[in-house]
Formats: sequence, C-alpha cells, structure tokens
Amino acid sequence: MPDVEAESSTQPEAMEEEEPLFSNLDLFLFTLIAGLIIYWFMSRKKAEPIPEFKQLDQPAPSTRETSFIEKMKKTGRNIVVFYGSQTGTGEEFANRLSKDAQRYGMKGMAADPEEYDMCELSRLAEIDNSLAIFCMATYGEGDPTDNAQDFYDWLQESDGELNGVNYTVFALGNKTYEHYNAMGVYVDKRLEELGAKRVFDLGMGDDDGNLEEDFVTWREQFWPAMCEHFGVEASGEDSSIRQYELKEHNDINMNKVYTGEFGCLKSFETQKPPFDAKNPFLAPVIVNRKLNKAGNRHLMHLERDVTLSLYESGDHVAVYPTNDTAIVNKLGQILGVDLDTVISLNNLDEESNKKHPFPCPTTYRTALTHYLDIIHPPRTNVLYELAQYATDPKDQENMRKMASSAPEGKALYQSFVLEDNRNILAILEDLPSLRPPIDHLCELMPRLQARYYSIASSSKVHPNSIHICAVLVEYTTKTGRLTKGVATTWLKNKLVADNGHKSTVPMYIRKSQFRLPFKASNPVIMVGPGTGIAPFMGFIQERGWLKEQGKEVGETVLYFGCRHKNEDYLYQEDLEEAEKTGVITKLNVAFSRDQEQKVYVQHLLRTNKEDLWRQIHTDNAHIYICGDARNMARDVQTAFYEIAEELGGMTRTQATDYIKKLMTKGRYSQDVWS
Repeated sequence: MPDVEAESSTQPEAMEEEEPLFSNLDLFLFTLIAGLIIYWFMSRKKAEPIPEFKQLDQPAPSTRETSFIEKMKKTGRNIVVFYGSQTGTGEEFANRLSKDAQRYGMKGMAADPEEYDMCELSRLAEIDNSLAIFCMATYGEGDPTDNAQDFYDWLQESDGELNGVNYTVFALGNKTYEHYNAMGVYVDKRLEELGAKRVFDLGMGDDDGNLEEDFVTWREQFWPAMCEHFGVEASGEDSSIRQYELKEHNDINMNKVYTGEFGCLKSFETQKPPFDAKNPFLAPVIVNRKLNKAGNRHLMHLERDVTLSLYESGDHVAVYPTNDTAIVNKLGQILGVDLDTVISLNNLDEESNKKHPFPCPTTYRTALTHYLDIIHPPRTNVLYELAQYATDPKDQENMRKMASSAPEGKALYQSFVLEDNRNILAILEDLPSLRPPIDHLCELMPRLQARYYSIASSSKVHPNSIHICAVLVEYTTKTGRLTKGVATTWLKNKLVADNGHKSTVPMYIRKSQFRLPFKASNPVIMVGPGTGIAPFMGFIQERGWLKEQGKEVGETVLYFGCRHKNEDYLYQEDLEEAEKTGVITKLNVAFSRDQEQKVYVQHLLRTNKEDLWRQIHTDNAHIYICGDARNMARDVQTAFYEIAEELGGMTRTQATDYIKKLMTKGRYSQDVWS
C-alpha cells in the first residue's frame, strides 16, 4: 500500500512528554484492516444478477426438453432420426424418414443431436420396437458437421454400453474428397463397438454422383426390412402427409412480422454479438470490383466492414444470399397468389422443437426470397408430394414415377430434372396442369443455405474488413433457360452505395483448421489456381506482416494457375509486388491456355521437384491446397506422390503413406470444393 507508507513517513514525531496508547498511524491501519475484513465478508454474498433485457419482440425462452427418450415416451414414438447436417440435406433426409415411419405403421421424430443429451442413447431400449437412424454428413477433411460435433466427441470418449439399441446409418458425402463419408462410417462402426445392434446396412450417399438416387434406393430397401424386423405391416397409405398447417394473418402488427431475419425478430435493426448462423452480422460492402481484365467470365473481389467480427487467416466467411426477385415474382404469378399475404406455417406436432419450417409469421414474398431454396432442382420427395395437384393424369404418373427407385423412374428424374436443370419454377412452367397450393410448396422446399467462401485477407493487416473473391456462376441449360448462381449474382449486384444506402451482407465467421504453421520459420508451399488463391492472399499478407515485425519467416512459395495471363491473372499486381519485396520467395504461375499444350499447377510442381523435396523432407515445409477437389486436388496429390517416389526412393505405397503422414501431422492441408 504505497500511499499509506508515503503518508506515514511524513507524520510529525510524537511529543515525548505523553505518549498515547495508539498512535494516529495505528488507528488508521486498524480502521483500514477492519474495513477490508467487512468488505471481504460482504463480497462473499452472491452478486445480484445483471438484469437481462429482451430484444424487441423476442419471445421469452422456452424450457426445451433435452431428453429425447422422455419425449418419445410422452408422444408414443418409437423411431428417432438424428441428423448431422451442414447444408441442410442431412436434416431434409431425416425429416423424410421421420414422415415415412407413419406410412409403415410406426411413429418417428427427427432430432438435432445438438439439442438433446446423447448420453441417453442407451435408454432407447426402454421403448419397445425402437430404432435410432443417423443421417450423418461429413464436412471438410472428414470432420463432423457443426451440430454433430458434441455427439462425435461423446462417441469418442464414451465407454458406456448400448446393448439393446437398434440402429442404422445413412452417410452423406462426396467421393471427390479424401475422407469420403468418414463421419457416417465412423458413427456406424463406433455404435457397433459400444454394443448397439445394426439392423440395416450402412447407406453411402455420393453427392458427386446422384445423392438423391442413393438415398431413395437405400430408403426403399430399408423400410421393408424394418417391417420384417419388427413384425409390422406397411399401412399402404401413400397419400401426402402434411407436417404444417397454414394460418393467414389478416390483421397483424407488421412489427411482429419477420422480414428476413434468421433468429430474433428485428435482429438486423439492433445488432448484438455473438454473431453466428442464427444471428449473422450485417457487414457493409466497402469494395466491389472486377478482378479479371478480359474474357467472358466475371471474377470479383469484395471487401466488407467487419469491425464487430473477429477472424483469422484461413477462416471461412458464410454469407446469406437472397433469391432473384424476378423468379420470386414469377412464382407468385404462376400460382396466382398475393405474395404479400402474411402467413404462419405451424407444426401439427405440438411437441416438436421445430415449430415452423422458417421464421414465422412472415410473407410468402419474404419466405421465397430469404428462406427457401427455389433455384436448385427439387428432390424426388417434393415431386411425389406435389403430384396430387396435377390435373393431367400423365403428369401425375410421371412425377410419382420419378420419385421411385425403378430404373425408368430414375432415368426420367435424371434427364427431366437434373440434366435439364429444372428448378421448381421451370417445372411449373413445363407442367401447366400442376398448380399446387403455395403453402404446401413452401412447406416442401428446402431452406436456402449460407454460402461459404475462403477469406482472402489477414486480420493482422485488415483487422476491420474481410475480403473474398468469387466467380459469377451463369450458364444456359438444355431447355434454353439462363441459370444464375444465387450467391454470386447477388454479390455482384451488391454496390458499395445503392441510392445513398450502404449495401450490406448478412454473414458470420466459420473457424477453420486451414492455418499457417505455428513457427513462422517453417516454409509454406501454397497451391491455389483460380479462386483457390483466396486464402493464400491472407497467408501472404500475414507472412509479410510477420517480416515487418522482425520475425524469422521461412520460404513462402506460391503455385497459381489461370487460363490467360492477360485475362484472369487474379491479383497480379499484388502477387508480383510481394515477390519483388521478398514476401513471396518464388511465384510460379501456370497459364493453361496461353500455349498449344495446356500447362497446369501440377506440371510446375514436377518442374520444381528438387526444391519441393528439400522444402518438404528436409526443411519441414507445410503444404496447402485450395480449389477444385474433383481434378486439381487429386492431380496435385499425385504429383507429390511422384516426387516422393523419384527423389525419396519410395514405392507408390510408401509415397502414399508418406503424404498421408504429412496430413496427419497437419503439414498437408486442403480447402477444396467440388
């Protein structure tokens, strides 16, 4: 306590004639100690809670049932369908299986494992003829989806017994990825290890082929097998089963109507962290420029103000686009409805955690613009459910046929819907006898999903803005219709200032494992053709910042590729300047179509094989791949196998194992898409 000591040192000396029992200093110290003791006792009382202020029009939180077992018992259900879903497909399949149960004399519920206590899985045996179905998608490099992360952790750590628990798994993945259906395969294997009984074979869905066909084929074999297993008969009832009922609001306060928010009403007007999938941050667009100098494509660079959102190099930004207004209006016209009617779709199952298919109350216009995916070709279950509204028997027959697993039906769905790329509007235009009620259409359409982009900046250099680069998706289908990518078209039209107002983008940050090495002195080898350059712009900025801080920074080598030097050499000036200043040690660029024979990044890797092998094998370099999964990532990996074979004296098997070990150690990372 320096202040007290300072005061005591300046006190005048006491008079010698009469010395008091306690000096002034003693009294002061005694008072101070007593005060501290009283304060200590008082501070041990429970602090008053800080009052919570509810956001405008936000309903009071409900007490949610976390025991799926008790819920199943209470509602007479015997089947629970858990889903791990990142883009909504796994959830959609789970809902379809849950509805199917009713047709087979059983009762099911779809469940998000994030919302329930999965430790209770062992109690499922308490329910007669019970079954757990798992629709598990794999995300990234063999990872669980966000909502299945806790369940995955529990499976890894659990030593509990699941004896008497019946289960089956349908896995959703993509064969172009290194860890195809890893999550589904793991769940299937781990449940068996814990004592659960697999009652039907693991289903493998491949989105690189035809995921819908894989699911329908598995599902049509699964249900008859379940009927036999449980000794029940199918009800034979194939009619449509509605999950939601329509309520129109003719007299409602418009302040209580959702206008595009994802979680709390009015959350776009009053922005409060934390920002996530249900509470995205409205980021103003501060830069939107075309990247390519020529050619018939449109590659763009956008910058958004994210003062209230934190990110790291390598992270992804999720953006929520909106559908084309022209398509929304056409749907309204063709179905003959007033799109500004305020409605709610309320779940007929009052016990369900999911009260509405999208935020309600809202208008049809808002639902079709912000909440529903009306651009992707509809899945077979949508066609099946809508078939009842076709007045032409031939249309009805074909729509139901497309929803079956019969070879003829599969071929018809493949050609009419997938190959011709018909969205719901195109189907309504080409089948004039089909005019379903718009509320049933809205019930059946999947949710419009966020789009993920690799961040093209470093928060060390740009702490208040996020950069992305994207290529506009636009093509003409076999039916002559111009199809535009939902997100890229929407982003292209996001002007910095629109009629005096700032354009904003709803977004949130998704953390990634795509990270620069902890030791800056480790060399990095980056391979990113086309828009795969994105995360490496952030890496390069960060390596430059580290050098400015006086840190020892290892070699920074980039392999970039594009079609023509004079057309789509993205960030040319930035990259050449970085090489000139020594931030990039070596810049390697493949212009695939500037000469007679095409040259790609994998060819440049082989050309520089000696340097690469030294960097990898001797200097502990970290390798990063970003871009196309189907061809580029595979070809690049093959090039690394060949380099390890030739310069490491390995067989192909040994070279493959060598690269796999680099992956395990976090020295070979991929951020790829198909």
